[in-house]
Amino acid sequence: MRLELRESRALGALLLALHGAGAACVLLAWPGPAGAALAGVLVAIGAWASWGVALLRRRSSVRAIELGTEAAAVLELVDGRRVHARVGPRRNVNSWWVTLPLSGTRRTLLVVRGMLSQDEFRRLRLWALWGRVPGASRAADRMPELIDKRLVCG
Repeated sequence: MRLELRESRALGALLLALHGAGAACVLLAWPGPAGAALAGVLVAIGAWASWGVALLRRRSSVRAIELGTEAAAVLELVDGRRVHARVGPRRNVNSWWVTLPLSGTRRTLLVVRGMLSQDEFRRLRLWALWGRVPGASRAADRMPELIDKRLVCG
């Protein structure tokens, strides 16, 4: 199953707003130049997170996900690289977002509802809960893996 991600301006605005609120709290608790510097750093971190996670503008941002059975995943990055990963077992799934922790890395992929069409987001939620999409055969789920192995092996 291949999913093409779109940018989420709502998530980007939320990330900026939350970091801005944190910066305001720092300014209230620690007035002066040191508090202002820390508040500026918090806003910069929010902008960096929004740029990469929500707006998908960083070279290392995930542009597409190919999911197979048994937690196999191939991530296509904005710069064109393809990264093979395994999705860890501790997935967070609800009607607003899905988090996919990538085993072997410290990275967790966050996909919010606005990044996919309604049907694709539903299929991603089902895959995150059960490891496969209902009605799909195991051979069809493994097709991207088989194609990749044939390309690599010869």
